[in-house]
Amino acid sequence: MVVCFGGAMGVPLTPAQRAASILQRQCRLSTASSARPALTSRTAAATRSAACFSSSSSSSSANPSSSSSSSSRSTPTSQPQYTNLHTLSRIERSRPVAHLGPAQMQTRQSSAWAAAVSVAGNIVNNAFTRAKKNEMTIDPLRVVAKEMKFLIGDVRKLLGSGHPSLDRAAKYYTQAEGKHMRPLIVLLMSRATYVCPKAPQPPQLPQQQQPQQQPPLQASAGGVDVSISPLNVLSDFNPAWSSPSAPFTTPSSFSSSSPTTPTPEEAATPEILPTQRRLAEITELIHTASLLHDDVIDHSESRRGAPSANLEFGNKMAVLAGDFLLGRASVALARLRNAEVVELLATVIANLVEGEFMQLKNTASDEAKPVWSESTLEYYLQKTYLKTASLISKSCRAAALLGGADNASVDAAYLYGKNLGLAFQLVDDMLDYTRSAKELGKPAGADLELGLATAPLLYAWRDRPELGELVGRKFNQPGDARRAREIVLETDGIEQTRALAQDYAERAIAAISGFPDSEAKEGLIEMAIKTLKRQK
Repeated sequence: MVVCFGGAMGVPLTPAQRAASILQRQCRLSTASSARPALTSRTAAATRSAACFSSSSSSSSANPSSSSSSSSRSTPTSQPQYTNLHTLSRIERSRPVAHLGPAQMQTRQSSAWAAAVSVAGNIVNNAFTRAKKNEMTIDPLRVVAKEMKFLIGDVRKLLGSGHPSLDRAAKYYTQAEGKHMRPLIVLLMSRATYVCPKAPQPPQLPQQQQPQQQPPLQASAGGVDVSISPLNVLSDFNPAWSSPSAPFTTPSSFSSSSPTTPTPEEAATPEILPTQRRLAEITELIHTASLLHDDVIDHSESRRGAPSANLEFGNKMAVLAGDFLLGRASVALARLRNAEVVELLATVIANLVEGEFMQLKNTASDEAKPVWSESTLEYYLQKTYLKTASLISKSCRAAALLGGADNASVDAAYLYGKNLGLAFQLVDDMLDYTRSAKELGKPAGADLELGLATAPLLYAWRDRPELGELVGRKFNQPGDARRAREIVLETDGIEQTRALAQDYAERAIAAISGFPDSEAKEGLIEMAIKTLKRQK
């Protein structure tokens, strides 16, 4: 089977080969630069081989805005102490580099590179071996069960409105059981990066030299609910909170009545910060808002096994409810008091709109009779990143930032989310051809009915040129959707899509191979595997 890897057509790779290729792509610019400082320890080798992401072509090409954000962060003065690169010898780790010649240095770097590739390859291999044997070493939900238990309740508290109709519409999609995959990943990433090396902190000014009335750079425990502007200016009544005179001022996570009040031990060493918990809620708000808008655009009739919001309340109210969710998400986001996180999540909202506009066309030129080319698949993957993977990748990056992780860990979190998001949507597009509406909880075969050419059809189109005419007219003639579906099922388009999804899942696992071992890291690996195995 021929699969697409990194935008090029090639032969299938083993998991270890894929891991090596991923790491090599991520570090190409670093290893090619003669001005790069010499690697002086095992930990420097780990940083280069497992988390050398700021110069990654895959990251910058898919999300150019993130490169400027990443470059603005200072390089850490100390390298991460990743403990799982145990294959390097003690002599290799401690040997000084000042007296090494070029040949010795190259040999030493090659040894470190081989060790890092071996570690990443083993992690990927072990993960998929367990998956084949149906052996889940850890349940991702159990790792953050306490936080997930109260997630929807806290989200609903953010959505209270003094207008009864708006209150019902805004909370409508929180009533049905959903996957809640995005907040789950945010919470797992928060816990996984807790044990990662931390970014160096700027020196503190003496108390007498600090500017007066300086706002905090990041919200403290409970500060996620404290307004920045005067309450009488905001005039934002939320009946889910204490009283009309004090909206949004009673912290949901730390009120006396809340079951999530931290114990003294948790408060001393919180593996998941209040800001990271609120980030998980914000991620769910943005995702739910996109569902409300998408269902209007797509004329959907069902969502999560129930009538869609546009069917229940009408298009106008569904759109306004989605806008309201984005507004409340923006307020909660501002109260995190972290400028880079605000920038990341605000960009996500713009990306969702950009992706929706890209989806209006099946190809970049939108020809009447297009011919298949690799650029068609690249256009689809870019659209998929904007509509699906952007939220997951940027919220993972934001979680690491809020936890104070170093540059390498922050970039690794972003790459994990990006690749997992792409794998998730590829599987979603594949299920549209293989599952029924009852199994999916939403209409099956909807993509073709909406005129959308997704990965299974794009792969089939490469071998069956007659699909080009159907793609060009967006399957709008009687029988077009049925004929296109038949052709897809006659080819290996679904198998090719599954292979590409696995490729991205393996990239996600390789991206966090340098993280210290923890239950949360295992949970993230299992999430990548479960993404490939999901049936709805």
